[in-house]
Amino acid sequence: MASLFVGLITFFVLIALLALLGYQLMCFADLEFDYTDPLIDSTARINKVVMPEFVVQAVFCFVCIATGQGFLCLMSLPNLHYNFKLYRSKRHLVDVTEIFNKLNSEKKQRLIKFGYVILIFVVFLSRLLCTVGVDDC
Repeated sequence: MASLFVGLITFFVLIALLALLGYQLMCFADLEFDYTDPLIDSTARINKVVMPEFVVQAVFCFVCIATGQGFLCLMSLPNLHYNFKLYRSKRHLVDVTEIFNKLNSEKKQRLIKFGYVILIFVVFLSRLLCTVGVDDC
């Protein structure tokens, strides 16, 4: 019962992280196709969810350490380190004046992070199925 509870907590933290990254990607897609105003809407919406993404990533690492899921913690440490490095160099927010010059690189950065979190999610689900008792593990 305890492992199921831990699995559910980890599952919901990962879903929150995927939702935050997906929201940022949708904002970049809206900006790319001129659905929103870059000076008012897009950068404000993207910058509003950057810090919660960093916090959720740190919470995920903490939950993995606290629950003894060392492999998942080791998998998520590069992403946490990258986020910390972006924050320390003050490059974590999207600049309003440079949004169109850096659109492709920012979108590619979020896509790579999204793919990496999906990989962590797949590993988590496979490990969760092995602990619940699927015979094919």
